Amino acid sequence: MGIVSWIVLGLLAGAIAKVLLPGRDPGGLIGTTVIGIAGAFVGGWLSAHFLHRPVTKHFFDGATWAAAIGGSLVLLILYRLLFGNSRD
Repeated sequence: MGIVSWIVLGLLAGAIAKVLLPGRDPGGLIGTTVIGIAGAFVGGWLSAHFLHRPVTKHFFDGATWAAAIGGSLVLLILYRLLFGNSRD
């Protein structure tokens, strides 16, 4: 997959992570979008290096989506832990 595919996948993974983990984030929509894109890259990297499951070149591969969504969830949780909730 190319860089544009990873960005699109990250946007969608960030949206799915936001649905799975509702609440107001300190960064708002822009912050969640950036976290989703970064989460796709981190999830793909972690999957390839530590789980020995390299991401495929296919956009619609389930493992690629799971890695991207998982990475987005992890980064979103870390972001909330580090920067708190914006409702405070």
